[in-house]
Amino acid sequence: MTERHIEVSLAQRGVRCTAELLDDRAPRTCAAVWEALPLSGDVYHAKYARNEIYALFPPFAESEPPLENPTVTPVPGDLCYFSFAGTELGTRSYGYDREVRPGTTVVDLALFYERNNLLLNGDVGWVPGIVWGRITAGLETMAEACNDLWRTGAAGEKLSFRRL
Repeated sequence: MTERHIEVSLAQRGVRCTAELLDDRAPRTCAAVWEALPLSGDVYHAKYARNEIYALFPPFAESEPPLENPTVTPVPGDLCYFSFAGTELGTRSYGYDREVRPGTTVVDLALFYERNNLLLNGDVGWVPGIVWGRITAGLETMAEACNDLWRTGAAGEKLSFRRL
């Protein structure tokens, strides 16, 4: 299979980076994401995992991918896929006002932009993610924008994924 690439962007900040899909390590996840593109949603900055931004989406795969190429310690440039039941994220402490409620399932597509991440949530324990992509260009600029998002807020910002 030839390499597949996507663009990940923060629209308001005008920042883009390029990622390679890891088809050899997470084939089912890559196929599901690729078929669903383009995707765009409100961006959030992680509360527990540290150096992570993400957007939430309704489920888009025919069936949820298995835990392929898992990690609990993502490195800078990793793109991760998570699937959560609304009851896992449906408490007010997470700050979601409309995307997550009991009885729903939500997909979390995340970008890790700096090191020292640990996917340990005090409410549910270890939260392994599927590493399905790796940023190959533009990570430094994206990391600066992510730090700005952390400091100044995410309101009105969108995290987008599209095919290249």
